[in-house]
Amino acid sequence: MRVLVVNAGSSSVKLRLLGPDDDVEQSADTEPGAELEGVLRDWPVPDAVGHRVVHGGTRFTDPVVIDAAVRKELEDLTALAPLHQPKSLAGLDAVTALLPDLPAVACFDTAFHTSIPEAAATYAVPKQWRERYAIRRYGFHGLSHAWCSARVAELTGARRIVTAHLGAGASLAAVLDGRSVDTTMGFTPLEGLVMATRSGTVDPGLVLWLEEHEHLSPHEIAETLEKRSGLAALAGTPDMREVLAAAARDEPDAVLARDAYVHRLAAGIASMAAATGGIGALAFTGGVGEHAGEIRTRTAQRLAFLGVAVDPALDDTVDGEITAAGAAVRTVVVPAREDLEIARGTRAALR
Repeated sequence: MRVLVVNAGSSSVKLRLLGPDDDVEQSADTEPGAELEGVLRDWPVPDAVGHRVVHGGTRFTDPVVIDAAVRKELEDLTALAPLHQPKSLAGLDAVTALLPDLPAVACFDTAFHTSIPEAAATYAVPKQWRERYAIRRYGFHGLSHAWCSARVAELTGARRIVTAHLGAGASLAAVLDGRSVDTTMGFTPLEGLVMATRSGTVDPGLVLWLEEHEHLSPHEIAETLEKRSGLAALAGTPDMREVLAAAARDEPDAVLARDAYVHRLAAGIASMAAATGGIGALAFTGGVGEHAGEIRTRTAQRLAFLGVAVDPALDDTVDGEITAAGAAVRTVVVPAREDLEIARGTRAALR
């Protein structure tokens, strides 16, 4: 089955046409809102379309064939992922308009994390809130974490794996025997690590203080934490390449941004290692995870007490180990291939 994979993220739309053997027949990266007809016009006609959808709520825990009712339920989840869900739906609508007769399947970033134990998924808030509003740790980037952890298990044989998806958005997952047991993103994709434009975890008391004392509206706070925080707030740019270049020139804001990013990242990895009862392999994926060797090296130095060490001579590795000789933990760089996970889910749903 030939599958057109539509991966609409917060900063790009990735289109991949995968053949029956998962070979990439066509590929294009576009901006959100770009005209897709010109891109797809000369591509072979697929048999099905698989869409990355960020949030499945408690309703969708596996890939699902999309009909009008499913489309409506996905739209109703927008409040939980306001930066991503509308873009996923826009991509869905655009491709459906071009290929209306093809079956379309939604594959969810939250689905991989439905295996998280209740103790890890539960927030200590009143029971009526948790039941009425379905408040829990959902986790995101599940398609990437699922693919990455499976690839690491194949390469290393490790059972206890921590995967670090580091891109414009960033999250960690603790994976034990192929199942997610903890992750850093929570009820929304705002929780956890420092990201390109997102703050990551902040004290909820800070949000309340800003509302009460500075009279900022919830919308103003949300917009700032989602779009004007993270690296952009600390260093003036969301681009890790620019941050590292400026830090190399000893520019104070960039040094702080780099160090704050690594501090939160290393602490999160240690937390994930606790969730898996130890760590056999650490994997880096996503744009920053794959290409920012300095971030990997600095993070490994902070995690030396766990047995993590990387070999700078292997810094150009794109799909394999960068483990230093004698290190107890296998460290791996894995290319992000959410497209393969989406294609797999699409075929499974249509079977």
